[in-house]
Amino acid sequence: MSAAILLADAWNFFAGLGSTVLILVIIASIFWLWAIVDCATNQKLDSGEKIVWLLVIFFLHLLGALIYVLAGRGTKRLSA
Repeated sequence: MSAAILLADAWNFFAGLGSTVLILVIIASIFWLWAIVDCATNQKLDSGEKIVWLLVIFFLHLLGALIYVLAGRGTKRLSA
């Protein structure tokens, strides 16, 4: 009986952990998609910067999206 209870507890723990991980993956993917759309529609970036940022976001996924939000999103063009 004790082993069956232990197995059920372990199953419930990992099922809950899996649900938590799934929710975090969904949130990270939504944030990633938002960063791509925001970069593509950002009027402050010129074409070359947009391409570079889109490649960074696309290939680095969550890390690239975080870098874009922290460093590239608020970039303002200097008027010459």
